[in-house]
Amino acid sequence: MPDLPAPPGKPGFGLNLLLSLVALLAIALPLLIVLRAPPVIPHRPVRPLPQRVVPQAEIPPVEPVAFQDLDPDDARAFNATVPFSTGPNPAARPFKFVGTDEQRARAIDCLAAGVLYEAGDDPEGQRAVAQVVINRARHPAFPKTICGVVFQGYERPTGCQFTFTCDGALAKHHWPDAAWVRARATATAALSGAVYRPVGYATHYHTDWVVPYWQSSLDKIAAVHTHLFFRWTGWWGTPPAFGRHVSSDEPVIAPLALYSDAHKTGATLVEASATAVEAAALGAALPPALTTDTNSFLMTLDPHMPPDAFALLAARTCGDRPYCKIMGWTSKAKTPGALPLQPTQIAAMSFSYLRDRAHNYDKSLWNCGEFKRADLSQCMKLQVFVPVARQADNFRLESLPGTTRVLPPPVTSTIKPADAPTTPRRKVDAPPSTARPAAVIPPPVSPTQGR
Repeated sequence: MPDLPAPPGKPGFGLNLLLSLVALLAIALPLLIVLRAPPVIPHRPVRPLPQRVVPQAEIPPVEPVAFQDLDPDDARAFNATVPFSTGPNPAARPFKFVGTDEQRARAIDCLAAGVLYEAGDDPEGQRAVAQVVINRARHPAFPKTICGVVFQGYERPTGCQFTFTCDGALAKHHWPDAAWVRARATATAALSGAVYRPVGYATHYHTDWVVPYWQSSLDKIAAVHTHLFFRWTGWWGTPPAFGRHVSSDEPVIAPLALYSDAHKTGATLVEASATAVEAAALGAALPPALTTDTNSFLMTLDPHMPPDAFALLAARTCGDRPYCKIMGWTSKAKTPGALPLQPTQIAAMSFSYLRDRAHNYDKSLWNCGEFKRADLSQCMKLQVFVPVARQADNFRLESLPGTTRVLPPPVTSTIKPADAPTTPRRKVDAPPSTARPAAVIPPPVSPTQGR
């Protein structure tokens, strides 16, 4: 059958219509796909920190808790790619708490709070957390008490090592009494020699839905449910690094007063002690500033005053000064009258305080030979005045670990003996010296801070 001719004046009408429909679909379909497509979530790559094996001579730093910006699924996917260490994973040595009944009660309640709020009411998870706490107490990079480890940094809004201690969880989330009973049983067993072998000497852990920045510098050694456990790479993750004596001088933790009679009674005593400290500081006379430096003070301290009152007294003395320096001695005879200080005066100093608001610095230090401090970072560096060894002396400097050697300035003389010869003499070769050179004492390794 022959094709029908196109309508007059409209050649190829059908073909034009078809092409128009195709063009419309070519525009509409992609637009529809774009409009109805799910939102694209940009992938945030994991930026691991460069791995550094800390040598034995340097105590490893304890990194603050900070996480990669990842959603839980991406974090789980990344954590699955991190291999477990193939090295040995020996079980930790049993630990048995030694102390008074009151100290033991405080340690048990601190550890019970740690395992309950970190692992929930799960016996196996609680045992793993308890082992990490004990491992930390034995390691020189962390506080040396059970309560000190669990509540490290709890007084700050950020910087705590266990999140529940500074995010308000203790006050907001109350576990039933039965859960506390089970957590205390776990804590009691751990402090009586029970060992949770799978986590070995782990000092760090995190859940598998987060990625902490410190993760890449540690060895992944175990997984318990959703928690991954890590130890330091190198010597600091081996059993000999965990030989420090754990102190039984357990501090009072005020937030635990809601759950612990041991800490409730202790908190009352601490409050009374704080009142006495404040009264002592308010009753002390303020020293005048130096005439040569109105931001510096040299003061004689009352040796019978509570040591903590020194810091309050220093703050009162400084007032509103943005920069202020306090130096104190408990002996009036040793208190200098002016600056600069001589080495012997520095070595005899009992207390110092420095405020520098321009650099966000505010620090009190005590002479721990006079005043015992639970926090060793509050101790001054011990300085020993050592005379210069001369060739004619038989002086030998023995090893003094933990001290800094301070040498007096050299003494020069311009006095000429009356009978000094005026004519030159023949040079006589001196016999070789047999005196030993003065020993060089390296500076002490300062302990560093703590999850």
